[in-house]
Amino acid sequence: MAIAKQFLKSKPVAKVTFELPAQAVDGAKVVSLVGEFNDWDVTAQPLKKQKDGSYKTTLELPVGSEYQYRFVIDGATWANDWAADKYVASGVSAEENSVVVL
Repeated sequence: MAIAKQFLKSKPVAKVTFELPAQAVDGAKVVSLVGEFNDWDVTAQPLKKQKDGSYKTTLELPVGSEYQYRFVIDGATWANDWAADKYVASGVSAEENSVVVL
């Protein structure tokens, strides 16, 4: 599933739904969304497990920007979003971060 974006007419924000499919979590117990919007805090945005085994959360983010983010699985494994708008070098390691463009 692609990142779902709902742009609000009443204010300059978008409701963005991030989802990590079941095959990506491989039986994980906890999945968190970390990124520039929450100072990469692993505890700030836990995802909710869905009936199909995927994990999902929705945030309101200001439009007109790009945000780097990743998923953290069981507090240890960092994973990119398969449906990200693009990817950029993380600057920390050889890995890339996912990016959502609003």
